[in-house]
Amino acid sequence: MAPPRTTDAPSKKSIFAASFIGTSIEWYDYYIFGTAAALVFGNLFFPSFSPVAGTLAAFGTFAVGFIARPLGAAIIGHYGDRIGRKSMLVLTLLLTGGATFAIGLLPTYAAIGIGAPVLLVTLRLAQGFGVGGEWGGAVLIATENASPRRRAVYGSFAQLGLPVGVLLSNLAFLAVSGMSNEDFLRYGWRIPFLISIVLVVVGFLVRSKLQDAPEFQAVKKEKAVSKVPIAELVRRQPRALVLASLASIASPAVGYTVIVYMLTYGTTVVGFSRTTLLTLILLSTVVWGGAILTSAVLSDRFGSKRVYVVGVLSAVIWPLPMFALVNTGRTGLALVAFMVAAVVQGTMAGAQGGLFTDIFDVRIRYSGISIAYQLGGMIGGGVTPMVAAALFGAYKSSTPIALYVSALALVTLFAAVGLRTTGPSRDDADAIPSDDQPGRQAAAKEPGLVS
Repeated sequence: MAPPRTTDAPSKKSIFAASFIGTSIEWYDYYIFGTAAALVFGNLFFPSFSPVAGTLAAFGTFAVGFIARPLGAAIIGHYGDRIGRKSMLVLTLLLTGGATFAIGLLPTYAAIGIGAPVLLVTLRLAQGFGVGGEWGGAVLIATENASPRRRAVYGSFAQLGLPVGVLLSNLAFLAVSGMSNEDFLRYGWRIPFLISIVLVVVGFLVRSKLQDAPEFQAVKKEKAVSKVPIAELVRRQPRALVLASLASIASPAVGYTVIVYMLTYGTTVVGFSRTTLLTLILLSTVVWGGAILTSAVLSDRFGSKRVYVVGVLSAVIWPLPMFALVNTGRTGLALVAFMVAAVVQGTMAGAQGGLFTDIFDVRIRYSGISIAYQLGGMIGGGVTPMVAAALFGAYKSSTPIALYVSALALVTLFAAVGLRTTGPSRDDADAIPSDDQPGRQAAAKEPGLVS
């Protein structure tokens, strides 16, 4: 039985604001760390290393955040399934934002020695822990308030936060990139971290007005909340958890190759200036956002799984041509490389929110989609920049890097094809009158019965 509508259900505008604005802020917080890792952390926090070893150490610190993300997904997802989506979204915002602001105040290795990288890693862990529970909650606060025929579009609200976070982080670093190298290393890199506190306040005000969707409210009202969501998830839907985790690898693998590793590779190997690369990545985020919206609309029309598989297939194909275009050293061709990569990412992202919502039962959904997304992100995003740097150091060629990213995408392709949904199929959704009122949900089906 579908949960009843509530008279005070949130408007589409408030759902969009809570999902999109909050996620944009959190991804801004997360991505400025990746940009700083590529540009300055090696010099400031690991100065006693060789240039290559310093870069690897900086990217290793970047990867630490991904290690914390599955833990955050498990713990925050647990309480998100037991207490509610809203309270966890407020928590993730404050945790991530607070850690980001504190990074901007950190003393460097020159000031306090080994304590500097230790503090940096600690704050990165806190950042990763918060982000671990962010994506799942932001997606669910939107998709659970959507009618079955609009789940992908509503799910794209949170996904739009990714390119906007990249856009804002690159704008912040672009604004200070004109400084002299001395001033940039001395204080300029801190500015993007410190101004994030303003964005956190805005996000808190938006999210504090949220309420959980009728679908989850009905579970709480019927006292059907899972006592231990993770245990139930592993017991009832282990196949879904494994496949969804593998299906989450490709998008961050492509994304972090572009927005993190390319900042190092493009400047030190190909010879682009820092400002040029930041500008090209900034321009590609506009295409990324457009691709997410287009993919979401197509997903609601043709099925999220079908569109997602198309996006993953493009992720298998594109890495080799992308590096070939960047290696020309020509700005226009590098822009094409990044823009096509943005379409690849956007196609997957636009379909992912709706698809993942329908994979897991509502009682364990926050835990399921959060853990799957973050495990995939740890493999595809956290490790990729570090592996890419190591591969180039060993082979002095971008080809092994491109093949590595393609191999990760191939794993995702096989997993995505095997995914099954528990929610309404497109045929079920087509039988429901289309409207934009939130809260209209079909009855949940037993896991694994609908493909």
